[in-house]
Amino acid sequence: MAPAIYRVVSSARIALSYGPSYLFVVALRLLILVARGDIEDRTARTGVDLPPEKLSTSYDFIVVGAGSAGAVVASRLSEIEDATVLLVEAGGEEPALSDVPLMYPALQLSPLDWQYKSQPSDSANLAMVEARSSWPRGKVMGGSSTINAMLYVRGNRKDYDLWARSGNTGWSYKELLPYFKKAEDVGIGRLRGDPYHGQGGYLSVEEFKYYSPITDDFLRAGQEIGYEVRDINGQQQTGFTKSHGTLKDGLRCSTAKGYLRPAQGRPNLHIVLHAHVERLLIEKTTKRPTVKGVEFSRMGKRGIRVAANKEVILSAGSINSVQILMLSGIGPKEHLESKNISVVVDLPGVGKNLQDHIALGGITYLFDSPPESRPIGVGFVLPRVVTLNTLKKFALQKTGPLYGVPACEAMAFVNTKYANESEDWPDIQLLFASSGDNSDGGLFGRRNNGLTDDYYATVFEPILYKDAVSILPLLLRPRSRGAILLSDDDPASHPLIYPNYFNHPDDIEVMIEGAKIGYRLSQTEALKKYNIRLHNVPCTQCQNYTLLSDDYWKCQARQYTMTIYHPVGTCKMGPRHDPEAVVDPRLRVRGTRGVRVIDASIMPSIVSGNTNAPTVMIGEKGADMVKQDWGYRTDKVLKT
Repeated sequence: MAPAIYRVVSSARIALSYGPSYLFVVALRLLILVARGDIEDRTARTGVDLPPEKLSTSYDFIVVGAGSAGAVVASRLSEIEDATVLLVEAGGEEPALSDVPLMYPALQLSPLDWQYKSQPSDSANLAMVEARSSWPRGKVMGGSSTINAMLYVRGNRKDYDLWARSGNTGWSYKELLPYFKKAEDVGIGRLRGDPYHGQGGYLSVEEFKYYSPITDDFLRAGQEIGYEVRDINGQQQTGFTKSHGTLKDGLRCSTAKGYLRPAQGRPNLHIVLHAHVERLLIEKTTKRPTVKGVEFSRMGKRGIRVAANKEVILSAGSINSVQILMLSGIGPKEHLESKNISVVVDLPGVGKNLQDHIALGGITYLFDSPPESRPIGVGFVLPRVVTLNTLKKFALQKTGPLYGVPACEAMAFVNTKYANESEDWPDIQLLFASSGDNSDGGLFGRRNNGLTDDYYATVFEPILYKDAVSILPLLLRPRSRGAILLSDDDPASHPLIYPNYFNHPDDIEVMIEGAKIGYRLSQTEALKKYNIRLHNVPCTQCQNYTLLSDDYWKCQARQYTMTIYHPVGTCKMGPRHDPEAVVDPRLRVRGTRGVRVIDASIMPSIVSGNTNAPTVMIGEKGADMVKQDWGYRTDKVLKT
């Protein structure tokens, strides 16, 4: 079939598939309402949106953003009985469907998502519409912890020791491990009592209730090439593991569920939803500008002002915290003036130092499910899973595929030839998916990644709904740096996102070595029993390169540049002598009083792993810093 025909057929088929998929979601929602009171119970959710007439004119602390860090900060500060806390969130409550692990791809590009897009690139994202990458960010209680894939990964101890060596006192691994443990309530039996894990914290960590059977063979493949299966959040990171998740009883444990639901009855904590903070209220003194509150819009009403008696804490994330600072006149002088914004503090680093994890997408391996595993098979194929039996298992037995995340059922931290194996600081993370881009017929993967019709029709339509797995290399420590800029001075406008993927030549060299390790795994005895083979239909742009050659992998990497949704670094933490530092090691915004940033944007360099768990840790440590600096008692943190 010619590519042009594939395009037409693909678009028509995807359009027709929306009907059955929609009916499945409706049926799932009804079943939750009828049979899953543990999910539906409204009294257990964070439905505490404050009526406007009850909003106080001032609070001791105002936290902007109820996401992975902000929910933590608000919960911890509201432990101070004589301090008042206002939490301002631009989105609404968590929907019941967000609790279901398998539903997470459907949450992206929904009203729960800010729906950001990167700026067009001429060296990456070339298989995406307009060469732009979708950048999902949670616009909902729990923020991105409510719409992400729930993977619990802390990063490598050397990441944090590097922060400390760069002049960030108090941020070494030894000093941060107690905060990881404080946050955690590990529900994995073999890890209870482990010195690297915590119990009794607000963030529940479990194994997923459902893994495709082929996942165990991936782990055996790792052992076959010389790696151990281990706890990658423990003493060593290098190795293979089944994915662990921020889960409670198999369901999503966002920071809203973990931190805010237990705190919702506290009279000193007020939460206002659907409230978009537009700027900080700043008093310009002769010594240092002081942040005195926030101004936000809500339900069409603009100019709502609330004062902060002590501090405003920005926990709006690596994009929105930057936007709020710049709209308030804090940022690079020339850029602000070009947008007609009055400069309050010339802070050149605001919006710079942007880093993100990317993977080489579209690496699909076809295989044959054993006859005895049918009709479901050992991998994930959407039509086989979206069935009445699956709904029944979820509703009545609390088991089945709806408790899984096929996009990453296992992971590995491995060393390319550019890494020093003796250091335990791997440079590639492999994400093992029991599915390929063909497995859902383009319903979510194609849409969420923004693949063009031509690319999807050429590469994936010929293998539609066939058994497939993906072994995707993720670049752990990219050397490329991007930036966030304002498009204009309107708070409702999306900022301009320049990731600059592959701007540093080393990044693509490391990435393709990771792809080679993935291919090596596919050739092991552990996976050969499935007759596993690389899908060998390249996109048009790469078809002149020899399959598996370096040039082929480089072409594929620039075509299918897959963000893993980990933007960090845009409000960099650093010592006084660092010209790009936005906050000091106590997270106070330089050149100001009364405002801190406590979220992933403060990371000086990206961690070697998924960023949600480190962001929760930053929330825990940041909240303690606020308490300490205002003379409040902090909980004892276990020493290591």
